[in-house]
Amino acid sequence: MNAAVIEVENLTKRYGDVEALRGVSFSVSEGEVFGLLGPNGAGKTSTVEILEGLRTPDSGRVSVAALIRNAAARSSNT
Repeated sequence: MNAAVIEVENLTKRYGDVEALRGVSFSVSEGEVFGLLGPNGAGKTSTVEILEGLRTPDSGRVSVAALIRNAAARSSNT
């Protein structure tokens, strides 16, 4: 089994009163093909933008290629 290159644990993101992500968790192993599917407003774009470092999660933990980004490491990108 290959090591996980993307790990998401209990990811949460809010925009005012709208909860875009609640408790999202998944991992993607090296060499694995992975897709995010869902209806409009399901949080796909928010998830990808958090993975890219464009947005900061309100809570949870994200690791991409061993770089950790979580709510404790807040930046001005909200």
